[in-house]
Amino acid sequence: MKRRAFIALAAVAVMAPLTTQAGQHNYRPGLVDELLADGQTVFVEFKTNWCPTCAAQQRVIGGVTSEDSAYLENVEFVTVDWDIYSSEDLARRLNIPRRSTLVVLQGDQELGRIVAGTSRSAIKGLMDTALTAAQSNGS
Repeated sequence: MKRRAFIALAAVAVMAPLTTQAGQHNYRPGLVDELLADGQTVFVEFKTNWCPTCAAQQRVIGGVTSEDSAYLENVEFVTVDWDIYSSEDLARRLNIPRRSTLVVLQGDQELGRIVAGTSRSAIKGLMDTALTAAQSNGS
């Protein structure tokens, strides 16, 4: 068990520098609403540092964004720490059932979601939905 926790934490530590890149934000109350009001397409990742499913999702997201800069240039990625913000208005309003939930938002619409999925094709598909929406919206 300790080995699995170490591996999950190591993966998170490797991915941590991605949170400081343009287009990626750590959540604070009101941030998603501000980005949506500015006309942005928002990819929201509800995660924890200790969740292996979240770490697997984050590896896929990091891999896809590193392969094609268009994602970070057009879509705003917001990471929400589930341990801190699970009772926050955003999580309740979006009816987020658990950590490891990924949601794409634009305007007042939810364009797609994945709950606890780690498939590269599914996550990339959701990211492609966000990118297509952002590019057609001109954000």
